Amino acid sequence: MAEYPEGLPIGDGWVSTMDAPVVFPYDGSEVGRAPVGTPELATRAIDEAVAVFKQVAALPSRTRRSLLNDVAAALEARRSEFEQLLVLETGKPLVDCRVEVARTIVTWQAAAEEVSRLHGETVPLDLLPSGDGLVGFWKRKPIGVVVGIAGFNYPLLLASHKIAPAIAAGCPVVVKPAPQTPLATLWLVHLVRSLTDLPAMVQLVTGDAAVGSALVTDRRVGAVSFTGSALVGHRIARDAAPTKTLLELGSNAALVVADDADLDAATDAVLRGGFYASGQACISVQRVLVVEVVAQEFTERLLARLGEVVAGDPRDEKTRVSALIDAGSTRRVREWVDKATSAGARLVGGGVDGTVLRPAVLLDVPDGLECWDEEIFGPVVCIRTVSSVDEAFDAVNASRYGLHASVFSTSLKTAFRALDELEVGGVVVNEVPGFRSDTMPYGGVKDSGIGREGPRFAVEELTVTRMAVLRP
Repeated sequence: MAEYPEGLPIGDGWVSTMDAPVVFPYDGSEVGRAPVGTPELATRAIDEAVAVFKQVAALPSRTRRSLLNDVAAALEARRSEFEQLLVLETGKPLVDCRVEVARTIVTWQAAAEEVSRLHGETVPLDLLPSGDGLVGFWKRKPIGVVVGIAGFNYPLLLASHKIAPAIAAGCPVVVKPAPQTPLATLWLVHLVRSLTDLPAMVQLVTGDAAVGSALVTDRRVGAVSFTGSALVGHRIARDAAPTKTLLELGSNAALVVADDADLDAATDAVLRGGFYASGQACISVQRVLVVEVVAQEFTERLLARLGEVVAGDPRDEKTRVSALIDAGSTRRVREWVDKATSAGARLVGGGVDGTVLRPAVLLDVPDGLECWDEEIFGPVVCIRTVSSVDEAFDAVNASRYGLHASVFSTSLKTAFRALDELEVGGVVVNEVPGFRSDTMPYGGVKDSGIGREGPRFAVEELTVTRMAVLRP
């Protein structure tokens, strides 16, 4: 399994600190022990990152590209071991952990390709007489030390979306994984550091909110990239100001079923997109808005197939839903569902098997309840009947969130209306809103965040334009 030194990777070595158990969410057994950082160690990591910034920024493009490709190859060589470790520390089904590792490898490969595209262009300065005889061009320079804070649900992938673009941009990076899921990220950071002569370019600090605060409030940091809840993201943006923040926050992704939709495809999308990763994905299907003329048929098809979503041990290849990250998350989801049913919603499926919430569908959830308005982050899908696509689009846009949404329709007119009218960062037509290629610009609007991930777009976010004006 994972092989890395004890302690935290800070500076050129590993710093000893206390440790704490990491548990398997499915049965509570101990997976391993992880070092626990402190605010003092967070500041020390920033010290070390600042000290090597000039060296990292001066690394030749070929060196950065080679490192990124070497990390991708190292991940490929240990693919199965990373998959198994992710199952144990996240409790996520094996099928989803396999997808996570595959996407992680692509992310590092794509970041390597972006190194050769990191350039500027000339600018015509003689549009005014004062510019006659001047030569102008701009180039991109590293923004400085990057702090990356990742969520628990896709720890390896989310950390990679912070670390790989930072390396490509020429920035040292300090990453903080979620306290529940640090192990795969520790191993990843060890692999990166073992492949470079500048190990301090990538450091990791674990710990609680106090550690995160020490990282994001340090004025020497050039950019903070955070993936997590809107509540925490907003606090980070306030605390970090005026430092640049990139926020990939929560959502309650909607899927619209138009009256001309392929109902089999839409049903399949909800079953796949509503319950993968046990519903712990920010763009999993949470709200389904079905036009009235097809609502009964669609709902009947979906409920008839709900049993296909297997709940159980995440180590089983057939499992699609397993235990949530901790007991508190499970309790919260159950409380939200109980509030919805008390308010008149109808519950189909659901229940608890040991630590596992079974897949559930809620019909006719009123506005104003968490299951409809907020991010469930569990295996629950809410279905509402609407009179028209217009009403469906209005309901999508009424949310304070705006990450991804999808529309099922055979009409190009409806598809392009969705692209023009839905207030989200990504519109997906005839596929799950959770579709994400790691090379595309990914991020949201409104309370779903600011900035874009994907190596090309993250590299742009982590560099600054420097203008050059020359009089030969």
